[in-house]
Order: sequence, then C-alpha cells, then structure tokens
Amino acid sequence: MNLIDKRFAELKERGETAMIPFLTIGDPSKEASLELILEMERAGADLIELGVPYSDPLADGPVIQRSSERALLSKITIYDVIDVARQARNRGSKLPFILFTYYNPVLQIGLERIFKTMQENEISGIIIPDLPLEEDSETRAIAESYGVHLIPLVAPTSNERVKRIAAGARGFVYCVSSLGVTGERAEFFGGIEDFLSTVREAANVPIVVGFGISNREQVQRFEKLCDGVVVGSAIVRSIESALHHFKEDAAHPEGLQQIGGFVGQLKGR
Repeated sequence: MNLIDKRFAELKERGETAMIPFLTIGDPSKEASLELILEMERAGADLIELGVPYSDPLADGPVIQRSSERALLSKITIYDVIDVARQARNRGSKLPFILFTYYNPVLQIGLERIFKTMQENEISGIIIPDLPLEEDSETRAIAESYGVHLIPLVAPTSNERVKRIAAGARGFVYCVSSLGVTGERAEFFGGIEDFLSTVREAANVPIVVGFGISNREQVQRFEKLCDGVVVGSAIVRSIESALHHFKEDAAHPEGLQQIGGFVGQLKGR
C-alpha cells in the first residue's frame, strides 16, 4: 500500500486533517534540509513535499524562487533531493514523501529511470505542475507501474476539466486555493468553498488545499473543507529568516526549533 494512502486512512480514522509542509531541498544546504525534515516530522507534519530547485519555476512566487536560487548555488539536482529523502528514511522518518518538480528534469533523466529511483528510495508521490492532464498518460502509467502516485493540480480556472482531473486522481487531488503563483495571502479565491465541493464530489481520493496558506487561522478554515493543507511559502520564508542559524552546512538547534515551532503551530499543537 502506498504510504500516502496509508497516512490519509490513518488520519481519517483519527478525525485529523493532514499538515503538509513544503520545503526547497538544498536551501540552505542538503544537511540542513535533512534536519528540517526530521524536525518537521517531530513537530507534527503528516506528509512532506520535497521541492526540487528549478531555474524557471512558473508556478512559484518570489519566496520559493529565492529558495531555489539559493539551492542552485550548491548545484542541487533531483538526485540530491532523492538522496535527502533516503537519508531521512535511514534516520527513521516515517513520512510519506512527495517530490515537487517540473517536467523538464524528469524528462532529461527518463521516465523509467526516475520512477524506478523514486521507488527504490521510498518516495510515494510526485507533483509536476507543468504537465497537463492531456499529456500525462505515459508519465502516469509508468509512475503507477512503480507504485508512485502522479498527483494532479486542479485550479479554480480549470472549469469543465475539474471533474476529469479529479476523477482520475491517485494519492490526492491538490486544489489550488488562489489564482496566480504561490505566496502568502490574506484573501483567497471568492468561490473556494464551491470549488472544493465540486472537486470533492468528483474525486475518489482525498483533497488537499495549497497556495497561499500561511497561518493557523487559515489552516483551521480549510480543515473543515478538505483532507489536508499544504503550507509552502510561509515555511520557506521562515527558513529564509533563520538562515543565520544554518551556517556551515549545519542546522543550529535554534533554527530547527524556530521552524519546528511554526509547523507545530500550524498543526494546532
């Protein structure tokens, strides 16, 4: 059983909503990212998105773009991200890991090779924001053959495509809460409740909300409407504000506590 499916089933039994942090691996270093994953798990994270730094991240706002730029200074690759996941697993992590990457790095490596590598390193899912439904059949088939879920994004602007995307989803449906790129927001798309209801009716898997969610109050609002909440830019910004604690490839306890405390707060601990 895929770890994503198992985790959502466990959370449903407990009546909980998944807290899903996102971080850019390699920002500020591979070593710090490893320690941050373990700290987030201790703080209550239920799944985690491992962002692959990319030079032209079309779906990402300025905070995550800056984190990619910092990681790329260390020449972090998709293989480095997978290696951090492997090390976290060796250190005892039980979290389902989801790779967040664009299609070009996947294509350059080759579909069979990347999904085989993901399977070997216990990465349960992948999100590819620039791979549309109409072009994902080959990628989806190969991913599933290796037990990896290709997780779709669905936006309020998807209109008639919403039901088709949701109906064929594996793992969960990632619902985009706002129009535009990632980033912290005070307001969300006006019809978000109706949008989520439409996705819920069409999907046979959990639905998760992301893009712009940055505090406990916003998490609580969406907990009533979905099965999981992704927090990305706010966590990456928190890491950015603590960079002075992550020098010389090590993670100072104060830096880890700052990020872990924020994740615990988002989870409601």
